[in-house]
Amino acid sequence: MTSKTTQVWLGAAVLAASLVHASSASAQEPGLTDKTIKIGMFSPLSGANMAYGFDVVNAAKMYYDKVNKEGGVHGRTIELVVEDDRCNANDLVSAVKKLVEQDQVFMLNGGSCSAAAVAAKDYVVRSKIPWVMLNASADGALYPPTDYIFGAYSISQYAVGGSVVDFGKQHLKAKKIGYINHDDAYGAWNLEAAQATAKELGVDLAVESINPNITDVTAPLIKLRAANPDMIAITTYAKPAALIIKKAHELGITKPIVLAVTGTANVSQLVDNVGSKDALKNFYVQDVLADVPGGSKIKWVYDMYKENYPDLASKPDHPQAYMPYGIAPAMSVVKALKDAGPNPTREKVAEALRTQKFDSGVMAGPIEFGPNDRAAQESTIYLKFDGNQQTLVPGSFQSRWKYKG
Repeated sequence: MTSKTTQVWLGAAVLAASLVHASSASAQEPGLTDKTIKIGMFSPLSGANMAYGFDVVNAAKMYYDKVNKEGGVHGRTIELVVEDDRCNANDLVSAVKKLVEQDQVFMLNGGSCSAAAVAAKDYVVRSKIPWVMLNASADGALYPPTDYIFGAYSISQYAVGGSVVDFGKQHLKAKKIGYINHDDAYGAWNLEAAQATAKELGVDLAVESINPNITDVTAPLIKLRAANPDMIAITTYAKPAALIIKKAHELGITKPIVLAVTGTANVSQLVDNVGSKDALKNFYVQDVLADVPGGSKIKWVYDMYKENYPDLASKPDHPQAYMPYGIAPAMSVVKALKDAGPNPTREKVAEALRTQKFDSGVMAGPIEFGPNDRAAQESTIYLKFDGNQQTLVPGSFQSRWKYKG
C-alpha cells in the first residue's frame, strides 16, 4: 500500500469514525432526528377549564406551522404530540410522563393551569428535560429556579399581585387597597408580592383570602366595605371574581374594582355572570398583552388565527381571551433551538433558555430569564372596561417583588 493510499484510507477511516460518533450522539437525544424535532404539548383541551388552554395551544401550533413552512429550525421541522391535561395535577403529570417516556419527545411546551403544572416539577427536573410552559404562571415550579423549567410567559403570580398594587397607587392614587385572593399557594404567591409592593409604595392592604370554591362572598365584602378602601383588587379565578363584582354592586360599593388577568378568561361571560353592566361602571381589567385584544400591535396574531382556524374564528367567543399567550412560549422554544445550533442537545437548549432575552411583540414586556429568575414576563397593562368596550390605560405597571434566594 503506497503512502498516498494509506493517507486516503486513514482520512476516510477518521471521517467514518466521526460520522458514527455524531450519529451516536444524536441517537442519544430522544425526539431528535436529522429532519424532525419532537415537542410534547399539554393543556386543558376539554372540561370546565378549557378556556385557559384550548386556543393557547392553537396559537402555539400556528406559530410552529409558520416556522415549519419557512424551513424549520436548522433544517428540522417541528413535530408536535399534544395531550389533554384537563387542568388537573394528576392528569398533567400523567401526560408529561407519557410524552417523555412513551412518545420520547425532545422537550416540553405545555401547561396552562398553575397548580396542576407545579405537580410536574420534580419529575421534569429528574428527567433533565427542558420545559417551556404555555400560559401557566406556576411560581412554585419557577422558584427556587431550576436548570430545566421556564414559565410565566403570560405573567408570574408574584408579578400579578405586585402590579395590581402598583396600578392602584400610580393610576388610581389609592392609599388603601382592599385585596381579595385565594387561600391557597396560588393566592399566597400574588399576596406576597402585593405586600412587598405595598410596603415600598406606602399603601395599606386590607386582605380577604377566600376559598376558590366559595359560593357566598357576602361576608368578606362586608369586611372590606367596613375597611373603606380606595379600590378593590380581585386576584381570584373567574367564577369567584364574578360573584364578588356582582355582590359589590348589590352592597352599594362604588369604589374602583380592578380584576387581575387570572379572572378574565372570557369577559363576555363575565358580563353575563355579573348580570348588570352597572356593576362595571368603575371597573378595570389587568392584561399582559402588548395591546388591547385585537389592537394594532397584535393584530397580526388574530389575523393568523383567522387564516389557520377559519371555522373556529367564525364561532362566538373565538378566539378565546388567552389565545395570544401561546405565541411567546413558542417563540422562546424556537429561539432556544436555533441558539443551540445545528446539533442540539437538551442541555444546550436548557442553557440557551437560561440566558434568553427577546421582545415577542405580543406580551406587555420582554421575555427574559436570569440566574435567579425563571419567570419570562413580568409587565402588565390595564384596560378600562364598561361591559362593552375595553380602553387602554397609558403605561405599563410592575411588581416590586424580587426573588432573593
